[in-house]
Amino acid sequence: MSTAVALTGHQFLSLHLLETLAAVLPVRDENGAPKTIVYGGVERHMITSQARRRAERVYSRDRANAQKGPLAGHTMGVRTREWALVTARALETRHGWPKEHALPTARAVLQAIGLKFGDPAKPTVANLTKVLLFAPADAGERIADHINTEQATIGAWAEQYIALSETAAASAAAKKLKGRRRSSPQEEDASTSDADAGDTADARLPALPKTSRNAVLTALAPRDAIDIALYGRFLAEIPDSPNVDGAIQSSHAFTVHEAEHTDDFYAAADDAKLARKSNALDFLDAAADSGAGMTGYQALISGTFYRHAVLDRRKLRQNLRAAGMSEADAESAAVAAEAEFVSSFVNAFPEAKKNSTASTGVLPALVLAFDGDRPFNYAAAFQRPIDEVADGGPAGELAVRRLLAHHDFVCRRRNDITAGRVLTYEPSIHAILQELSVKDVESVEELTA
Repeated sequence: MSTAVALTGHQFLSLHLLETLAAVLPVRDENGAPKTIVYGGVERHMITSQARRRAERVYSRDRANAQKGPLAGHTMGVRTREWALVTARALETRHGWPKEHALPTARAVLQAIGLKFGDPAKPTVANLTKVLLFAPADAGERIADHINTEQATIGAWAEQYIALSETAAASAAAKKLKGRRRSSPQEEDASTSDADAGDTADARLPALPKTSRNAVLTALAPRDAIDIALYGRFLAEIPDSPNVDGAIQSSHAFTVHEAEHTDDFYAAADDAKLARKSNALDFLDAAADSGAGMTGYQALISGTFYRHAVLDRRKLRQNLRAAGMSEADAESAAVAAEAEFVSSFVNAFPEAKKNSTASTGVLPALVLAFDGDRPFNYAAAFQRPIDEVADGGPAGELAVRRLLAHHDFVCRRRNDITAGRVLTYEPSIHAILQELSVKDVESVEELTA
């Protein structure tokens, strides 16, 4: 089926946002420290696009599932390693299968289409796929329905598949242990041959019947899941399962000024110790219960961040058409998806340390939206870091002036870009816009063309 689509207007919607954060830690590295980059000769704080994209995706999914927002009633996706568990749960609850039969069958079916699972000897990962699989939320139920419908065929196949795979796993484990005990080069070569023999044994596992394989692949295919069309997915383990090149491009957010962070010392009280201390009748007993329950340090960052994302309207429609939607349905879904994406870009925020920093309550200082025939990234506007002392003003307000001036400069030199639509939630920024004769909109909905 051809996925060529006609598109009226500009192909790309560019979004640019400035937000000021105080004493937060929305992302961190493997050592618990804030993530940083060097740009313009100085270190900047960074919030990764992965963290923002997940926050946006979950925000939109939860709203759609709650029948809120433009995507209410549309199918959304779930990204998890637990599809065997989800399918087994559906077999139990929808079809009355016993758990000891449902879970091995579900795992065998998914393994037979090419998904790799964790070590069978480790219960915590034995039934989890090695990769996260992004699929429509109802994929597990659809697979379970097919397994139950074809119970006679799949039951006999699964019994043979499970027995042979357990034998192959036990043989591979024994050969691996035997190989570790060898030390000579000749013995190492023999160990390699044993491993190859194990791979051959795995290849002799019975193939899933073609009808069932097609049914499972269809259930896991992107279908009409809007967030898969928006954000895409990549699944290398199953060559005949479609990958999706997402319609959204996102950049890492970074501070418009040099990075500074605070190592915040904290002390947590132990309620039981304090209760004993307050009721102690002897000063020695009271001294024994003095001191904090625990102490430590956490890094916190503050600053004004610039972030950017682009929606490829044509790609979004192509993805929806490729998933099987009619042209009319794809157009309707694309319009709704664009509106929801803008809402999530403005409102969603990573939830790390949200209860201790109230970070998710932050509203943008400025959102600039415009259309174009290609993406536009304005990170270069902040290559020279803002210096509040030397530049004379708060970084947030100075960044607004610089971003708008940059956009105006670009617009006067290109005919493939439109004037911007601007939204602010800060009175001081609204005053700057009035000073610059820039009319701002009053709602997120007005940011879309």
